Amino acid sequence: VQLQASGGGLVQAGGSLRLSCAASGGTFSTYATAWFRQAPGTEREFVAAISWSGRGTWYADPAKGRFTISRNNGKNTAYLQMNSLKPEDTAVYYCAATNRFTLATMSARHEYDYWGQGTLVTVSS
Repeated sequence: VQLQASGGGLVQAGGSLRLSCAASGGTFSTYATAWFRQAPGTEREFVAAISWSGRGTWYADPAKGRFTISRNNGKNTAYLQMNSLKPEDTAVYYCAATNRFTLATMSARHEYDYWGQGTLVTVSS
């Protein structure tokens, strides 16, 4: 499956952005999907994940209460709604997909076989 992330941009602190992850070339509805991010000089970190059905969602602590992950399998697209953005949210955001999803390993980069190209989010103070 191929993933295409979009929706990044420049926003002021306190603002909102919605990222999209469009999938093609596979049965998107059978893949769990996640968002990771990578700030300059840091490792790529887990942000949020959603089960193939959309019924289960999980968040890293920095995202809880501010970000919402969702998906529309009919449109082969996953989303990350980001509210109350902070300068420390500045990073390249990547979507990823796997059909080997487990609760124990969902935050591990190596568990995801498919990655989008990343979209840059810049939050100014």
